[in-house]
Amino acid sequence: MQTTFNDLVDMVRDLSLSEKVEIKTVLEKEIIEEKRNKIHKNYLKAKKEFKENKLEFSNDINKLKKMI
Repeated sequence: MQTTFNDLVDMVRDLSLSEKVEIKTVLEKEIIEEKRNKIHKNYLKAKKEFKENKLEFSNDINKLKKMI
């Protein structure tokens, strides 16, 4: 049996307050860790591009918009 997101939400609603607080804490820490990993991954990518001289810098707003 596969648990759906709605099933999971219903299960959380049935938990005690302390269990809900614990889940909230765990999720907040997990979100922080995922963001940290994403930042680190972007750092490594930029560092590699810098070493390969592939980074492009500009203060021209139109050029910057095109880079995105």
